Amino acid sequence: MKLWDFANRIHTQPGVEAACLSLQDDHGQCISFLLWRLWTLAERRAVDGSLLGDAVTASRTWEAAATSPLRTVRRRLKTLPSQIPAEGQARLREAIKAAELESERLLLQALEAMTPAASGLNPGVERAMRTATLAWGGPAAPPALLKVLAKAIT
Repeated sequence: MKLWDFANRIHTQPGVEAACLSLQDDHGQCISFLLWRLWTLAERRAVDGSLLGDAVTASRTWEAAATSPLRTVRRRLKTLPSQIPAEGQARLREAIKAAELESERLLLQALEAMTPAASGLNPGVERAMRTATLAWGGPAAPPALLKVLAKAIT
């Protein structure tokens, strides 16, 4: 399964969207990176320390340059008092939201391209997700949130 299709399917699982928002907003995690790691587990694709580091670097670079600034602008427009009519602001927010989603899709596409084919290996999902959040850095991700993501692929 393609990573983009996998990510869209995972987001529909119970509790996943809320867990992702909390991991992103409260724990500084990159959801595209975590979804990539879940996908590698579901697809039984081996991820060694070097690939994990390369994925972190690619994700951090793209997140800082594209996705995060778009998200910040989109969120600011939601509450920004302005002389601009509300319907104009709403149209602009939707356009920025579409650009933010495209930014995430492009990152997932890049991460998929750097991942080797399936190997048949399947490390423990929760342990692998903990390792991924530690590789990303930031505050420790609560095990309960990681469990929601792990459950989505089992």
